[in-house]
Amino acid sequence: MSKSDVFHNKIIVGSEEWCAMPALGIPATKARVDSGAKTSSLHAFNIRPFFKGGQPWVSFEVHPLQNNRRTIIRCEAEVVDKRIVKSSSGIGEKRYVIQTELQLHGQSWPVELTLTNRDSMGYRMLLGRQAMHGRILVDPAASFLCGRIASQQIEELYQAHSRTPSGLRIGLLASNPELASNQRILEAGEERGHRIRLYDVRQCYMKLDAEHPEIHYRGGKLLNKLDAVIPRIRPDLTFYGCALVRQFESLGIYSLNSAEAIAHSRDKLYSLQHLLQNGLPIPTTGFADSPLDTDELIDMVNGAPMIVKLLEGPERRGVVLAESRTAGESLINAFKSLQANLLVQEYIRESEGKSLRLLVVDGKVVCAVERQGIPGQFRHKKQLARQTVARISTEERRLAIKAARSIGLKVAGVDMLRSRKGPLILEVTSSPALADLEEVCGKDLAGAMVSAVEKQLGWKRQLASSVKSEG
Repeated sequence: MSKSDVFHNKIIVGSEEWCAMPALGIPATKARVDSGAKTSSLHAFNIRPFFKGGQPWVSFEVHPLQNNRRTIIRCEAEVVDKRIVKSSSGIGEKRYVIQTELQLHGQSWPVELTLTNRDSMGYRMLLGRQAMHGRILVDPAASFLCGRIASQQIEELYQAHSRTPSGLRIGLLASNPELASNQRILEAGEERGHRIRLYDVRQCYMKLDAEHPEIHYRGGKLLNKLDAVIPRIRPDLTFYGCALVRQFESLGIYSLNSAEAIAHSRDKLYSLQHLLQNGLPIPTTGFADSPLDTDELIDMVNGAPMIVKLLEGPERRGVVLAESRTAGESLINAFKSLQANLLVQEYIRESEGKSLRLLVVDGKVVCAVERQGIPGQFRHKKQLARQTVARISTEERRLAIKAARSIGLKVAGVDMLRSRKGPLILEVTSSPALADLEEVCGKDLAGAMVSAVEKQLGWKRQLASSVKSEG
């Protein structure tokens, strides 16, 4: 075979190209061209299997555009296979496989696509070598050799697919609209068709009245008609934030985490005592009021090194490793002189500065990461050397779920250490960071939170009138 035969009629593409899948209703999407990947994949969520004409089909939704969660395409396709596909992190995932026509550079041909949530991957589609075989040559140093599509043209192509919110009315109770975790919750609510808005806790005010209780937002907007709230209360706003959540609850408005549960989680001493009462293991912990008890307090936790933890400290802050007994004494006494409440905990040497963060949503562990800290600063987010997907045991999963349930939290970040005695629970937090966990795990964790609200309120989304759930 000559060189001219090899190149004849083949499309030369760059590392990224615009393509279309008209049978799915997708007029344009940017694909990452990856000859290192065998299988092609398409970003999909709300995946629901059903039967049509006795054959397995699947209904799903697609965000076809990068950095755009408001444009949503609803799709249906026949299932041609189910297979285990390993991600770049080595984690296997069972995916539905469909077949559809791919259009690229004026040509079209059938390709197989696995359906998976690619929110964390950037590109909404990955074009693998199976779909390229015999048709495509790749110039990895180039981009858009098949042509670019202007932003205005994209807007025109997708104008008919803009969504008018028609779902639940949800309030996100937070303080910082720019915070990545808050943005992800807003996006997750919008992509599911809900009317969701962030309400600054500090700008809410209440009318306590037996006949006409009310909650107002700045400018006088009445919030009494919300269906649900998702509280993300800052530690320094715990008192007022919990009062606000209680007011919503008194109006019959569902709160994903209750005021009582949030308050209990913020009281670190109470939460540790409560965990012990429910048979959950924690590191040996000491607590005292007087500096005179410092020596005995240190002995309680088996001496140095030891962990000194402020009771009122926000997540991953106010936690210090005291390497020596002298350092521990100085630190404890200094905090006591400032009338700060603190705990002293045994240092689990065998953990080697590593901890687990398990995210529990509605009674399920939806994400687990291992955090490697820098000695002396191992709990502060900015001082984390690395975060990786963690493989957890059945016992670790059970303890995390039980810990969240014992505090009463629907959404909880459960921190653990692995010790010779088994897993030990460090802390249960009610407003865990989401964005960094999503980046590591590659999962739609914000979506899981919104789904928990939907489940509680019995709200169901129908993608197509013909869809009938499997089984």
